[in-house]
Amino acid sequence: MIYSKERRLEVLADAEQGMTTRLIALKHNCSESWVRRVKQEYREQGKVAPATKRKRIPKWHAIADDLQLIVQRHPDLTLKEIKQELGTELCVATICKALKALRLTLKKKS
Repeated sequence: MIYSKERRLEVLADAEQGMTTRLIALKHNCSESWVRRVKQEYREQGKVAPATKRKRIPKWHAIADDLQLIVQRHPDLTLKEIKQELGTELCVATICKALKALRLTLKKKS
């Protein structure tokens, strides 16, 4: 759970008044480890605000164009065959996630 900056400031204020970690955790209905982490982050980095979400680019993003071309040309390939065609180190599950994210479907020839 992510706690607000205000809640973190309240925890730090209680710590400055000399309250123990356990009492602070009980007062704010949170874990002792979270209280220790807030105090440590403030002590070492001067940080009070919660961490922001990272926007990580998926590993398959670099091969998205190639993936689309392969599926257009060969819609009947299996995931394993697509992996071989791409010549990538990505696992089959990652390629499957990429296909779903790109809204590409594989069609089998009947």
